[in-house]
Amino acid sequence: MLIFACPKGYYESNGLNLHLIMSFTEEINRRRTFAIIAHPDAGKTTLTEKLLLFGGAIHTAGAVKSNKIKKATTSDFMEIEKQRGISVSTSVMAFDYKNYKVNILDTPGHEDFAEDTYRTLTAVDSVIMVIDCVKGVEPQTRKLLEVCRMRNTPVIVFINKMDREGRNPFDLLDEIEKELKIKVLPLTWPIGIGKSFKGVYNLYEKTLNLFQGDSKTTVEESLQITDLNNGEIEKYINKDFADQLRADVELISGVYDKLDKQKYLEGYISPVFFGSAVNNFGINELLDCFVEIAPGPQQRETESGIIKPDDKKFSGFIFKIHANLDPKHRDRIAFLRIVSGTFERNKYYHQVRTDKDLRFSNPTAFMAQQKSIIDEAYPGDVIGLYDAGNFKIGDTLTEGVNFNFKGIPSFSPELFRYVNNMDPMKTKQLQKGLEQLTDEGVAQLFTKKVDGRKIIGTVGALQFEVIQHRLKAEYNATANFDQLNLYKALWITCDDKKKLDAFVADRAAHIAYDKEQRLVFLAESAWLLQMAQEKFPDIKFHVKSEY
Repeated sequence: MLIFACPKGYYESNGLNLHLIMSFTEEINRRRTFAIIAHPDAGKTTLTEKLLLFGGAIHTAGAVKSNKIKKATTSDFMEIEKQRGISVSTSVMAFDYKNYKVNILDTPGHEDFAEDTYRTLTAVDSVIMVIDCVKGVEPQTRKLLEVCRMRNTPVIVFINKMDREGRNPFDLLDEIEKELKIKVLPLTWPIGIGKSFKGVYNLYEKTLNLFQGDSKTTVEESLQITDLNNGEIEKYINKDFADQLRADVELISGVYDKLDKQKYLEGYISPVFFGSAVNNFGINELLDCFVEIAPGPQQRETESGIIKPDDKKFSGFIFKIHANLDPKHRDRIAFLRIVSGTFERNKYYHQVRTDKDLRFSNPTAFMAQQKSIIDEAYPGDVIGLYDAGNFKIGDTLTEGVNFNFKGIPSFSPELFRYVNNMDPMKTKQLQKGLEQLTDEGVAQLFTKKVDGRKIIGTVGALQFEVIQHRLKAEYNATANFDQLNLYKALWITCDDKKKLDAFVADRAAHIAYDKEQRLVFLAESAWLLQMAQEKFPDIKFHVKSEY
């Protein structure tokens, strides 16, 4: 074997094959890992699909609610997602584009699954936020941006559905700045709106892109005109549209500053793109600019200090667990975000929480439901680890060093239901399904001390429907849920075991165990909780569980 030096790294000659071996630093710098967030039905999953399409990862996109196209979108692979036309679970997709490795995490938009989105935001380096041009800023948009602001996550805004009769673009920009309290900077500008929507002008690259045809499933060719004052523009759009575009661009140049990349990276400025995801308008401009300005893998905080991507020792954390990604094989996948070093297949890594060393023979890369085994991965990558029940959300894997990453949020349930087994012959299947589905972190499972009844706790009502559907579809278990009015479920501890035992005996009807056999107090009201706290002052009540 011969190795030749070159500016990009090294060329390795192996027989007739000659390929480039990138350096560790180059592998880090070419990663772009981001989440797409939005209020439900803003077009987030459709945008994901079209980014994959323009990135060459797929060749035909499936519209989420199209009756003509029977193929479901790539990122919505769970059966209930296909039926409801919504995303209820974070999907991970990766593709190469212009020498960049792009990792997309498509998140649930529905507020009942917000905790999955919040947790996912800890695993990305930037965000694309989708806004419906007709509805503007919506409640879930505000909540999601607040989470991004907590970590100063850079945000790019994509104003979608410009093919519909929506709001004036300048009014939308003003609303975003006022409602979300972020400074915006348009980098593309729409030509017309609704039925008269013609395309977008790229303010960043000073090019005009007009798309021909009306296909929603294939990439269209674009025409480029670099000079707006060139009379050639009137060949493609009439004079009224051309004059309006010139006037808008002149106004924009007078109101908005030029792009300061550092301010974007620090979360102070959000570039804005306009388009129609379903019609392929504006996607290419968004993708081209994103890979150029978006941040690469970022450092993460641990209990012992900061871990940087270029640290040679491997580290990463589990931010999501998904049971039955492939229902035929009943697999359980833990999603690992790599923070530093190089992850290598079949190498032992240290699980800090259990103090065990684990080896992974078939780590996978994702294209939503499709998986492929990988030999190595780098900071910024999100990989799947087949899991036999070893992992919990928030777990840290390292190359032998003991520390834990910070910032993996946990959530207390707000809604509670008793679980009723409707088929006693399927008791084992039901128990396994409840255990595995609640491992994913979207629901809590409790067992009452006095009678052993199972209780599911969630933050949103739709989760009960999803759990019920998945129990039937994936475990062949049938269950329904009875209403249970609780104020809170609080984890309880006490330094004095006798006092803890006395409290459990006194409040036996309100005591349950979680999956880790930790004691939980089921408070029916705020008043009853206050009474318990006053009568047993040595008992500590915890509103959050530790994963």
